[in-house]
Amino acid sequence: MSAEKSGASYEVLSPWSEADPIPLKGLAPRLADLAGKKIGLLCNNKRAASLILSAAERILKKRYPSIKTGWFKANTFSVSALEADRRGEFEDWIKGLDAIVAAVGD
Repeated sequence: MSAEKSGASYEVLSPWSEADPIPLKGLAPRLADLAGKKIGLLCNNKRAASLILSAAERILKKRYPSIKTGWFKANTFSVSALEADRRGEFEDWIKGLDAIVAAVGD
């Protein structure tokens, strides 16, 4: 029996909602320029993390010859080392950095 014959009606609803999106913003203001800046490269030691960061470092140094880079490599495949035994070492590393590039090398 069709809906016309039974007198039934159906209301079709959309799964989309009307919303006022919150504008996205970063954790810190973007740098206007990387020239002369010190960039930290944070490696979690997963299989491709070092390769990713090495490639990023080459590109950055080619584009901005005056930048300096510094690496921090976690001992394990996570950043838990930053929260425990190497916390002080990590905090010393980030002092003076203008930006950090992190790689998860899965």
